[in-house]
Amino acid sequence: MFSTRTPAPGRNRLTTALDAHPRPVLDLTATNPTTAGLPVDPSPALALLADGRGGVYSPDPCGLLSAREAVSSYYAGRGVDAGPGRFVLTASSSEAYGWLFKLLAAPGDAVLVPAPSYPLLDALAALEGVELVRYRLPAEDRWAVHAGLVEEAADRVAASGRRVAAVVVVNPNNPTGTSISRAELGALSSLAARRGFAIVSDEVFLDYRLEDRAGDVRVAAAGAEGAGEALVFSLGGLSKAAALPQLKLGWILAGGPAPLLAEALERLAWIADSYLSVASPVQLALPGLLAWGDGAAGALRARLLSNHATLVEGLSALPEVTVAPLSAGWSAVVRLPAVEPEEGLALRLLEEEDMLVHPGYFFDFPREAYVVLSLLPEKATFREGIRRLARGLRAWR
Repeated sequence: MFSTRTPAPGRNRLTTALDAHPRPVLDLTATNPTTAGLPVDPSPALALLADGRGGVYSPDPCGLLSAREAVSSYYAGRGVDAGPGRFVLTASSSEAYGWLFKLLAAPGDAVLVPAPSYPLLDALAALEGVELVRYRLPAEDRWAVHAGLVEEAADRVAASGRRVAAVVVVNPNNPTGTSISRAELGALSSLAARRGFAIVSDEVFLDYRLEDRAGDVRVAAAGAEGAGEALVFSLGGLSKAAALPQLKLGWILAGGPAPLLAEALERLAWIADSYLSVASPVQLALPGLLAWGDGAAGALRARLLSNHATLVEGLSALPEVTVAPLSAGWSAVVRLPAVEPEEGLALRLLEEEDMLVHPGYFFDFPREAYVVLSLLPEKATFREGIRRLARGLRAWR
């Protein structure tokens, strides 16, 4: 009756326990910036949607030129020269993934993805009939991307007789915050060109790099028009750039060898024309939304740094617990002694401390024991959450 692209009904133990929990829960997994109590007024941004030109429907498959020019200017302000013709607008980064999987992969093809990383990729791949194969990000190098480990994963796919369609790089990674280096991106581009697959670089956290390592790449498709060895697609959007996920606008920046790039953009336009999913009002408002978003992103960065400092201080009396440095993104990674299963710890914290954290296995951490926390909650809420977390962890002693 039903397609195998959708999962059978069912919930994990943590979600089931949360649904049945009898008391209010302090949620340290919340990542919705619109409910995080940021000290910014969204009214001026939302007022931009009332532009009268939005009453006329005049679609462009790749997005209105004025909107693509706004995204091009946004990148120019970050040192990236990319003309509006290299952008395709989407309703979200999730839709961008779906379109790129359609563009690059036939059903049954493999897409290489990092581990650890965000679990949404599994659902997006399943919906396109694509199989994910993971490549390892080594903890001993702060979860950095290594082209050699990507090649190992590609070799496993080849040995099974399947085709690699693309490799996904999350740059900076969610939740570890680490970025790909220029040297490794060059090696990865050479590998992709030799093996005939594309690079998809999810860069939605572009504006939340807080501790770049020397040589880190900010935008993988930057300057790649006509010059790079492989096709490269960089993803971004209003959800993170302006902390406005409810307005549903993202984008794909394409780069690579000129003939491949031209064909990729033409095929992407064909896919986009089949959906025309980005609303005209948000496209017309985009220049102002991106300008307003600079202030929202600044407020978010201040919140992230403050809450991370609270986390480090709050767990400082537990020397067996390690808080990863905050390199980028909205999450904190905490490594714990493997004396209790991650899921068991999360369930115990819910039951005893009325708080919610993500166990590391949600993000494909390779071994016990990690928890992942959102750094977005209001400062007082976050401080109380860390107090409860520290108390829950002391129960080991």
